Amino acid sequence: MAVGPVPTADQRYHRPSRFVSTPLVSNPPTVFLILAWLTAVLAAVWMAAAFNRLVRHRNRVKEAWAGIDVQLARRHNLVPALVATVEGYASFEREVLERVTRLRARAVAGGPELRELQDVENQLASQIVGLIAVAEDYPELAADRSFLTLQQQLVEIEDKLQMARRYYNGAVRDHNTRVESFPSLVIAGLFGFSVRQFFEVESTTQRLPPRVQIGAEGQTR
Repeated sequence: MAVGPVPTADQRYHRPSRFVSTPLVSNPPTVFLILAWLTAVLAAVWMAAAFNRLVRHRNRVKEAWAGIDVQLARRHNLVPALVATVEGYASFEREVLERVTRLRARAVAGGPELRELQDVENQLASQIVGLIAVAEDYPELAADRSFLTLQQQLVEIEDKLQMARRYYNGAVRDHNTRVESFPSLVIAGLFGFSVRQFFEVESTTQRLPPRVQIGAEGQTR
């Protein structure tokens, strides 16, 4: 029987491995898809959060305006009683009474624009000041209990109206800051969130002449 060649020492200890290593090769399209998916998810989460913040600010503005609307309605409802009381003592102050009545009707009707409503309300406030100032020339009117009660109610309404106005303007400021700031302005533009107007309404009690200021006890001085 033939015998093959005897392997040398080098051949015995340096046999080829049965396991062939292959280089790890990443899949670029898969990595790109994963990154794109993560980016889309993060963008969607951010858009939802930004949209919800804008909605909260918009709802706060609406809530704040409702407070102003309530106090303006109370002021409008007070005017007829005030006019009737003054008319009982100073019926010949017809021009003042008619102006107040006309402006009150315009204020109740409202307007499509906030600026228009603001102008009407400030004109009405000016005429209410003139109406109350009539009491300076009519001592009996100034001492009338109904007139004093109406004035005290007016003080309460004006105080609450100014508080409501400050709250509304604060809500509008926060809303506008969010709408105009980057990057939330992108979401605001996409979903139709717009800048809101501030509301400035004059206080009738602060514009009264010094001699007709309403005291804490509901009496004129």
